[in-house]
Amino acid sequence: MGSAGQSHGLITARDAGLVACQQCGQVHPLHARICKRCEGRLRSRDEESLQKVWAWLIAGMIAYIPANVYPMLLTSTLVERSESTIIGGVVELVEYGSWGIAAIVFIASVMIPVGKFIAIVYLALSVQRRSIANQHERHKAYEVVEFIGRWSMIDVFVVAILSALVQLDTIATINPGIAALSFALSVIFTMLAAQAFDARLIWDANRTRQ
Repeated sequence: MGSAGQSHGLITARDAGLVACQQCGQVHPLHARICKRCEGRLRSRDEESLQKVWAWLIAGMIAYIPANVYPMLLTSTLVERSESTIIGGVVELVEYGSWGIAAIVFIASVMIPVGKFIAIVYLALSVQRRSIANQHERHKAYEVVEFIGRWSMIDVFVVAILSALVQLDTIATINPGIAALSFALSVIFTMLAAQAFDARLIWDANRTRQ
């Protein structure tokens, strides 16, 4: 009797005796260890995937805390010095009537990072529990998380541009706060967590269901 995946009309590359190179996509027999095209290492599954995912994800969550607590932007003028956190900056933009920019910053700096945390936790837990529910949807969710990761850096880009442009000596200066570094680290760590996740593990639950 075949596996549940085969009984539902699904068959994995491993079931077919094949393994694909994660770097160039070249398909080889399952026993192959080195890609004949790019000489990369071949692995049917990354057995340490979940450990790396949890490690990078926890690091990203920890870095995200000071990114929201400490100031992202330090502004100095002749008459005052102000500090703006991510949420504080969004509130100020709303007060100035810049609803569109405020929405972009809020989505990129709050909704996307938090959504990525939730999505990666969900994917990791579902694989650990050998869930066979919503496998196609989970694979699509993984692809979305991996794709949108780069757009989470918009806050850091804005701070970097403002810091470079607004340097008028004693009149006005804008400098990045410690939150900018923390936010950048959080984004990098969550991107590494997404890249460490072996999406092929989503389909392996079928192999355990007879």
